Amino acid sequence: MSRRAATVARMIRDPFLETQGIHNFRDYGGWKTRGGGTVKTGLLYRSGHHVEATDEDLAAIAPLGIHTVIDLRGESERSANPCRRVQGFDGEVVFYEGETTSSPPHMDIDPEMTASDFARERMLAVYTRMPDNPAMIDMFGRYLNILVEREGASLVHCYAGKDRTGVAATMLLHILGVSEDDQRREFLRTNESPTFDILARQSLPGIEARLGRKLDEGAAKDLLGVREEYLDRYLEIASERHGSFDGYLEKAIGVDDALRDALIARFVA
Repeated sequence: MSRRAATVARMIRDPFLETQGIHNFRDYGGWKTRGGGTVKTGLLYRSGHHVEATDEDLAAIAPLGIHTVIDLRGESERSANPCRRVQGFDGEVVFYEGETTSSPPHMDIDPEMTASDFARERMLAVYTRMPDNPAMIDMFGRYLNILVEREGASLVHCYAGKDRTGVAATMLLHILGVSEDDQRREFLRTNESPTFDILARQSLPGIEARLGRKLDEGAAKDLLGVREEYLDRYLEIASERHGSFDGYLEKAIGVDDALRDALIARFVA
C-alpha cells in the first residue's frame, strides 16, 4: 500500500491528521448523500493555518497529494502568519488580495457581561456579517469553482479553520446533497479536534491582550470552538437575502446548475 493510500485509509477511520503545529487538519469527505452516494474521501481537506507547521507535520501532509490550497485569510493575516508548505509544493494557492475578516471592528465589554457571553456575542456577530461580506462571497465562489477546475486533492483553510472554513465546507456538502444534520455534524466536529491547545497557544494571548482581560475556559471554547447557533445565524441571514440557502448560493455565490452538477460528478461516489 502506498503512503498516500495508507494515510487516506487511516483518516477514514479518524478524519483528523495527527499534527504538532496545525490545528484542526481533517478530511471532510465521507458523508452520505441523499441520493445514496458518499462524498469521496482523500480529496477534500480543511485546517487552520500552517504558520507553525513542523517538519513532521509537512511530512505527514505530503502523501495526501494536495495540489490546490484555498486560503480564506485576508492580506494582513497572511503577512503576519505566512504558511509553511510541503517541500517542493508546486500547486496553486488561491487567496484574496485584501481583507476577508467578518469580525466586528470593535465590541465594548459590558461590565455586567461574563467573558463567555462576550465571546458568544462576538462570534454571533462574525456569522451575522459573513453572508454580506463581499470578500467572502468572492472567495466562496472561487473555492467552489476551482474544485472542479483542478485535479488532485485540495485544502481549504483560514486562521483557525473553523468559521470561514466551516462555512465553506458546509456550502460544498450542501451542494453535494449531504443532509442538514450531517452538515452540522461536520461543522461541529471542530470541537472534537485533538489540537485545541495549538489554537489556544496561537490565539489566546493576542485576544486577551486586546480585551485587557483573561478568558476563562468556557469563554475560550466559545471563541476558539464553534456552536450550532453560529452556523444557524449564517444560514438564517443568507436565506433571508434570497429566499433560501439554495437561492443565496445561486444568486450571491454564483452556483448554477452546471457548477452544481460538476461538483457532484467530481466528489460523490
